[in-house]
Amino acid sequence: MALLLVGCVDVSGVVGRAVSSKKIAFIVNVDWFFVSHRLPIALKAIEDGYEVHLLCAVTDRQEYLEGLGIIVHSFDFSRSGKNIFNELGSIYKLYQQIKKIKPDLVHLVTIKPVIYGGVVSRLAKVPAVVSAISGLGFLFVKSRGIKTVLLRSMVLFLYRLAMNHNNQRVIFQNPTDRQALVDAGGVQESKTRMIRGSGVALNKYPMLPEPEGLPVIIMASRLLKDKGVCEFVEAARIVNSRGLKAHFKVVGEPDEGNPENVSRALVQFWQDEGIVSCLGYRSDIAPLFSQAHIVVLPSYREGFPKVLIEAAACGRAVITTDVPGCRDAIEVNITGLLVPARDAVSLAAAMLTLIDDVTLRKKMGLAGRGLAEREFSIDKVVAAHFA
Repeated sequence: MALLLVGCVDVSGVVGRAVSSKKIAFIVNVDWFFVSHRLPIALKAIEDGYEVHLLCAVTDRQEYLEGLGIIVHSFDFSRSGKNIFNELGSIYKLYQQIKKIKPDLVHLVTIKPVIYGGVVSRLAKVPAVVSAISGLGFLFVKSRGIKTVLLRSMVLFLYRLAMNHNNQRVIFQNPTDRQALVDAGGVQESKTRMIRGSGVALNKYPMLPEPEGLPVIIMASRLLKDKGVCEFVEAARIVNSRGLKAHFKVVGEPDEGNPENVSRALVQFWQDEGIVSCLGYRSDIAPLFSQAHIVVLPSYREGFPKVLIEAAACGRAVITTDVPGCRDAIEVNITGLLVPARDAVSLAAAMLTLIDDVTLRKKMGLAGRGLAEREFSIDKVVAAHFA
């Protein structure tokens, strides 16, 4: 397993040495994202005797993570940071941390850690780097505007710097993102690998029968404009205006560090309007999906949305958008329906289709569970990362 985990690391001199001499450093934005998207990989590494470090902004998960044997280092990546001197200071502090830890491999997840960690790993001469592109971000959603074009060019230049380590693999979750960065010269194609999503523990997301009563249509996401939450609410208005009753629920919180954030005032307006129920952040996604009939994600672009994997595991039909990441997470017209992004009218029409056709909805849910079992089990995803 040592050979599997370090993969691209030269292990020729490791034979006979204790596995615990190897160190892995995960670098991510914030601890809750690590818990939801990378924790099983870290736990498998610990099980195999590796010393695991985590550098991230800490919230309330630090004690929990340390109880699992992970060494947590508080490090705050300001996602909205625009002061060049502050950003250079962050890079230097990260360099100091990496020099102190001396990892044999760093695993970088989300945009700033991938860029800053990639540059720092080269400077600190870390033996091996694995970078995970979980999505290309809002700059690759918008195609117009000189500011967006300039920012995108700068980010591509930084990707080239960060992905030029001699001993590096870059994990993509969908082929569109991979091709975009390869074509732009951001990464060499020979360094890329494809792993579809972060996986799901199938035993924690059981497939249960649909509940009785009015259909429940749910969206679970950070409350960002480019997640399509405004289109979800408008589609709910359209469905209600046609006299077809359903319960609409939005699960998630605003993300105030993101430029696409939906204001809390707007969320309160939706709640007061009574068209949708805004439930805020919830950790009980599996029970919520089991109590729903349809799961919706009308995002403008994704890496590979975990929420659609969770919906499939729970045996729920999904409606999502025909954009990178989202379309890769379903089997079109088999496990769910695709609609154009930014189109509340088409979204409402798809909702009406699945509200009306109970047989189709249940057939899609059953096919979704089959897809999750074939492609998205956490064991398969962890094994792919180790390889």
